Amino acid sequence: MMTADSIHRTLHTDGFITGLDIGTSKIAVIIGEVAESGMIRIMGVGSSPSQGLKQGVVVNLEHAIESIRRAVHEAQLTSGLQIRDVIVGISGDHVKSINSRGVVAVSRSDREIAKSDVERVIEAAKAIALPSDQEVLHILPQEFIVDSRKGIKTPIGLNGVRLEAEVHIVTGTITASQNIVRCVEKSGLNVIGRVLESLASSEAVLTPDERDLGVAVVDLGGGNTDIAMFYDGTVRHTAIVGLGGQNVTNDVALGLRTSIDQAEKIKRNYGCAYAGLVSPDDYFVAQSIGGREETEVTHEMLCTIIQPRMEEIFSLISKEIKRSAFGDKMGAGIVLTGGGALLKGARELARDIFGIAVKTGSPHMVNGLAESVHNPGFSTGVGLVMSGFTLIKPQDRKLRHMKSAISSKLQDWLDKYKELFHF
Repeated sequence: MMTADSIHRTLHTDGFITGLDIGTSKIAVIIGEVAESGMIRIMGVGSSPSQGLKQGVVVNLEHAIESIRRAVHEAQLTSGLQIRDVIVGISGDHVKSINSRGVVAVSRSDREIAKSDVERVIEAAKAIALPSDQEVLHILPQEFIVDSRKGIKTPIGLNGVRLEAEVHIVTGTITASQNIVRCVEKSGLNVIGRVLESLASSEAVLTPDERDLGVAVVDLGGGNTDIAMFYDGTVRHTAIVGLGGQNVTNDVALGLRTSIDQAEKIKRNYGCAYAGLVSPDDYFVAQSIGGREETEVTHEMLCTIIQPRMEEIFSLISKEIKRSAFGDKMGAGIVLTGGGALLKGARELARDIFGIAVKTGSPHMVNGLAESVHNPGFSTGVGLVMSGFTLIKPQDRKLRHMKSAISSKLQDWLDKYKELFHF
């Protein structure tokens, strides 16, 4: 279980971390380390089409395992490293969140707040009734209150009689998380941490100023759209809408009477979510199912299929933002990320529906194989790497780095041995 320290932006310099983004449409594996400058150096990238998952939940174990293995193999080839431990992203409509408050009396006789008081008040805040099938994924402190003094980020060392904590709690269905972990372990990997995908994406695309001013990250995935809202530097609200890019693809397939694979290619190559950007004279040729017929389709017609679904998704997100207590405090606007953010016209349509500034967010503070991940579709994977640097203790990362380097050299030696003796 991760706390606020796990999502903090303090990074360290030794060892490397692997992020595993198990999406509905794509599996992405990102290997990275932190350079002395504080930049994330991308050492390896792998991706493969996702199979066996639906809206972030495993529906076919063997297919999901094979998809993970393909992405891992590609990442290992590009990095020259042997992957063992991974940070895994969690999403799906089984994930829920709630804001909670805890209150304790300061224990020391001199009324100085100690670390133990902070731990006790967070324990008090997380004492909520949970269904038997739910588990806590994150407990994220938002602020502390000392004797009615609000807005305190670090209360240790202050004097007071009464200490309160407001926290954001994220929960998920136990079996859904277990099935994700099982897939990863059967792929030959070890899960060392789980991170809500919207929080991971936020790590990769947001600046501290945006977190302070108020911002909502909207991660447009294949099966789900993840939302994370920040204000005054901390997370205030998270939610998941059970619609994503695959719903758009299905609409295109149905409207044009073509296959899902063809519909996905058409969406990526010709799709637009905003009628104002489409020329009525442009067209393309679409094949029907089985390739029996070819039909000329105008971009305008395709837009009439795509735009209503995108309007529905953005309208649901808008309702979710307004439902939170911070919907009117989004001074930095909306940041669209995820693979769906690449759809032409998505930003313009979102701007009209939300009525505030909207930008597209890609991973920043990266170098190395940066061009491979400077894409909204890799925001979660890069964010998992960034989250991992605070999840794992520096000494543990260094030990893992040494073990991996030794394993990689040993594998090179074995390969040469086999080649030499035709083994």
